[in-house]
Amino acid sequence: MSGRADSSRFYIGLDDTDHPDFGCTTATFDDLLNLLTKSVDGFVCLERRLVRLWPFAARRTRGNGALSAIVEVPNNQSEKLRDNCASFIEDLLHSLEDHLDVDSEISPVLVISEYNFDVQLYFSAVRGEVQKSDVENVISVENYFSGKSNWGLIGASAAIAWYPNAHSSWELIAWRSEELIGKKRLVPKEVIMQLDKLHSDTFLNRDPTIDKGLISPRTPCPVLYGIRGKSYEAVEKAHFWIQEQAGVERAERYAVHRTNQLSDDHILGFESGTVLVNPKETKGAHSSLKVIKDGQIVSLVAFKEGGDVNKLLRKLQIGDHISWVGLKSPDFSVHLERLKLNKPTPRIKHRPKCCSQITMRSAGEGQPLRCKKCGLKMEKHWVADIQYASEKYDGWVEPSASQRRHLSMPLSHNLPQKL
Repeated sequence: MSGRADSSRFYIGLDDTDHPDFGCTTATFDDLLNLLTKSVDGFVCLERRLVRLWPFAARRTRGNGALSAIVEVPNNQSEKLRDNCASFIEDLLHSLEDHLDVDSEISPVLVISEYNFDVQLYFSAVRGEVQKSDVENVISVENYFSGKSNWGLIGASAAIAWYPNAHSSWELIAWRSEELIGKKRLVPKEVIMQLDKLHSDTFLNRDPTIDKGLISPRTPCPVLYGIRGKSYEAVEKAHFWIQEQAGVERAERYAVHRTNQLSDDHILGFESGTVLVNPKETKGAHSSLKVIKDGQIVSLVAFKEGGDVNKLLRKLQIGDHISWVGLKSPDFSVHLERLKLNKPTPRIKHRPKCCSQITMRSAGEGQPLRCKKCGLKMEKHWVADIQYASEKYDGWVEPSASQRRHLSMPLSHNLPQKL
């Protein structure tokens, strides 16, 4: 993304424009970039970005995503760019004025800067709770436009501060015609199955365990579908293919974003420890237990929706050595995303067998084991199965595709690495 000598580069971020019942920040950001393309001479959008942030944030928006873009304009158009950004957010706030009160769940902020921000702004927002004051102390008021409330500053600045790398994923978002918003989306299951087969550089299109498509949301928002993949070209090619298929709703517009999805940026890597107590199953089939790691007691939680993660956790016993990948919640428990049984404590399985493969029996208290058929005697003991669950749970386990977070890296992409 080399710049022109007579041009200036800007970073634009936007967040918190969607309400639980309507709207979508991705569509609003597309409106902004389309406006700038038409109204600012020589405007070029070099790259769009979509970042998902900390899933436990108290004011998280639907999808918990924020948008940014790197743009260029001729030097003599810089002021016009800022003026148009200011007018856009002013018009947006006016259109939402009935929903903007003290306790509003919507708080739009548009950030524009001629320099990138410290990447720590991003990691703070993707790994924990961030307060407005933390960002207000770093971002000058000249760099953003907002209403009376500016909660969106957190996400918008984090989206600008994110640094992609060679392993970043891409997502193409296709939007619906306005008159179709709220109506059933027409993206047949059969088309999504074919998408999975024909476009191998796309991923998380469906959850085969429940035969469920994952590309279309189920909320009354403007998004028709989102296709995730390994490259810009892969998701765009898949989109064109979908739009050619019979029975598919035609998209009004689309855009491709580089994303932090599947990055595991929300975690610090995997940890290991020893199980201290037997698992406890709570209401709703959620499970938890305590482990000891480096002398500290850690609570692990696996939800019913976690599938194999929940099943494995419920089978663990005191003394098992395990590894896990998870997200620390506000109550300091770790919500598991992946789990691995490294070394099981021996499970009592059965009494030993004699030379005839007949299970030996106790001859009474203080007496040795004896085979009633051949008479073989030996000291009383149990045979333990130390290869517990080796077939079903050999290595890491994870939830099904439909139950994983946007940020979580699937095992099919890479094994978790300790950072």
